[in-house]
Amino acid sequence: MVQETEKTPYGDPEDEAPEEEEEEMVDPLETVRQKCEETEHCVHTHHRLEECEARVNSRSHTDEDCTEELFDFLHARDHCVTQKLFSSLK
Repeated sequence: MVQETEKTPYGDPEDEAPEEEEEEMVDPLETVRQKCEETEHCVHTHHRLEECEARVNSRSHTDEDCTEELFDFLHARDHCVTQKLFSSLK
């Protein structure tokens, strides 16, 4: 049994139409996160996180970690993101 190939209006199947260059897809969530990280509250919590990381990294033996500061920063950023993201969906 012989299979027929579907002919395209451009001739051979290998001679398909030239593809247009596609723009790089940008995740809107990442864009909103970047904008939120620039707000005053997020900058403050991020600064506290960086201070904690510097303090922990300066010591050779410590039980301290920066989990609380990380969660504070992520909470502040995500709170901002939800307000901006859901207001644009309405």
